[in-house]
Amino acid sequence: MTSASTDAVQDYLDSGLRSLWYPVAASWEVGSHPLGITRLGENLVLWRGYDGTLHAIEDRCPHRGARLSKGWNLGDRLACWYHGVEVNGAGEVCDVPAISNSPLVGQPCVRRYHVQEAQGAIFVYFGVTPDEAPGELELPEQLTDGETYGHFLCTATWKCNYQYAIDNVMDPMHGTYLHADSHSMADGDRQAEMELEPTPSGFIFKKTGQAGVNFDWVEYGNTGVMWLRLSIPYQQRFGPGGPFWIVGMAVPEDKENTRVFFWRIRKADGWQRQVWRFFYRTKLEGLHWDVLEQDRVILENLAPDARHHENLYQHDVGLSRLRRVMLKAAKKQLAERQQAA
Repeated sequence: MTSASTDAVQDYLDSGLRSLWYPVAASWEVGSHPLGITRLGENLVLWRGYDGTLHAIEDRCPHRGARLSKGWNLGDRLACWYHGVEVNGAGEVCDVPAISNSPLVGQPCVRRYHVQEAQGAIFVYFGVTPDEAPGELELPEQLTDGETYGHFLCTATWKCNYQYAIDNVMDPMHGTYLHADSHSMADGDRQAEMELEPTPSGFIFKKTGQAGVNFDWVEYGNTGVMWLRLSIPYQQRFGPGGPFWIVGMAVPEDKENTRVFFWRIRKADGWQRQVWRFFYRTKLEGLHWDVLEQDRVILENLAPDARHHENLYQHDVGLSRLRRVMLKAAKKQLAERQQAA
């Protein structure tokens, strides 16, 4: 691969891999009022029809390019604020009220995105090409087994490239230092040897001599959506005993901003789930946001172009492996896109 093509692949990767479902907003953010967002460098508008159906299309009026997200929700369509042009959830122009017999009517003029709702989030499929059929969205069992697990979703925007957020979660050792004053990550050795363990959907990166003490392992998986999973031991006084699970996803808004999604999960049912939910809302949620704030401050203040001036060591094997996986996927997808052009 030439230097120029290497740069092109990295530039593509910096905006986000395709052929994946991504959470793009929390469910509570999308109502009847159109919501304009930027994800993977693309401008989308989301809204719910009168019957609750979700729609996601390109946030651009085909007439003069005004943002459809500034317009009106007419149920299965949006009306542009600028001249009233109506575009439906399939991206087709339904009406141009300013004139009669417009040739735009019935034409698919803006991109339609596949969208679905799951576990308190809105997921959108981003294909390598606009017409790529979506694969199945499969989430980790801690999110899909609602009878066994209960969860809360938190989401925030960080001013860094999404790859830094992924690197951060793929680094279990940082918990011992960055989060040393945390209620859940203050214990354990400050040195560790690490190893990789393959899984059907990715791999686990873990400490070899310590488990169930701190942030001791992390799992990467790709099941139609790219996720990271870990668990941290929790004391009985914070609700039901056993591990506290986290499933995280980092979604590029553009090359400089990332939307992070973290589901906080406990295995509990009956009265124990209610006790945990009470503890979470009254005590734990604030503590967890404190931990995320430490991550945010570090990542937003990394040295310029930090990834190109690193000296990695054994604790970085996990993030190095995942970087290679993602770079390989980016190279393949960019070739597919160029071939389709």
